[in-house]
Amino acid sequence: MSDSILLSVRNLTVHFPVMKGLLRPRQVGVVRAVDGISFDLRKGETLGLVGESGCGKSTTGKAILHLLKADAGQILLDGEETASLSPPAFRQYRRKAQMIFQDPYASLNPRMTVGKIVEEPLIVHGLGDPQERRERVRDLLETVGLEARAARRYPHAFSGGQRQRIGIARALAVQPEFIICDEPVSALDVSVQAQILNLLRHLQQSRGLAYLFIAHDLSVVRYMSDRVAVMYLGKIVETLPSESLGASARHPYTRMLLEAIPVPDPDRPASRPESGPSGEPPDPLRLPTGCRFRSRCPIAVEECTLAEPELRQTAPGSWAACHRAEP
Repeated sequence: MSDSILLSVRNLTVHFPVMKGLLRPRQVGVVRAVDGISFDLRKGETLGLVGESGCGKSTTGKAILHLLKADAGQILLDGEETASLSPPAFRQYRRKAQMIFQDPYASLNPRMTVGKIVEEPLIVHGLGDPQERRERVRDLLETVGLEARAARRYPHAFSGGQRQRIGIARALAVQPEFIICDEPVSALDVSVQAQILNLLRHLQQSRGLAYLFIAHDLSVVRYMSDRVAVMYLGKIVETLPSESLGASARHPYTRMLLEAIPVPDPDRPASRPESGPSGEPPDPLRLPTGCRFRSRCPIAVEECTLAEPELRQTAPGSWAACHRAEP
């Protein structure tokens, strides 16, 4: 992993208006899916982005690739603002940044052969002649653990894990610098998850890739990531090194996620506190004042209702947005 910054996200904001009415629709509210988040991704690094469903993780990934339009903020690759790129320069950005999607069943075109699916990015970017592209497709399929003859078959002939390997091969086709992994193993069996995760780690080491690894499972994120950013209702509430993801976590929401990890030993006593965080997240249309987590927080005080906490350093490399987080 390098110390140089590959991707910088500054104050990224994505809001979705909520409309009501059929003939004359009017806006009745707004969902702050991503609400002013900032982070850096170094070359060769894996940054895990974790949180409950609906917290804004996937929206963040899609906004970085400009699959969704951001309302505000900056996305910089190697220090260059991507929103203002000319069409040729933006095409180069798309070569450097690729995505592995969550659902391996929905992300592959059922009317195209596997070979055509993996070859399509090469055609779009004008890379190689037909013979070179065919050889490249065979190499990519073998790299991700599939036979070269799989190129002649259609996606329905493959299992979920094999389809995800096809999606990985497609993402690798244009030799990107970083890949957004949008919950790439959440739809797979546990045994297959381990194979895909190990494949992603091997590819990172052999190709120097950087990953933004999006997931809701902290145990998976801890295995894959160098650093972890914890997201809650559109905000990053804590960032810390993956080796510190445990007793060193300072935000009560991070602790709640850690306590939710199943314990595989039936003889081990439960370690959850009797008065731990509980309940459902608040209505995203009616966010609470102050801290967004206070309605579920066991240590909330009056200050939490008055002011929204800012990220502050709690340890070297660790930051938490909590009024009561102590170094």
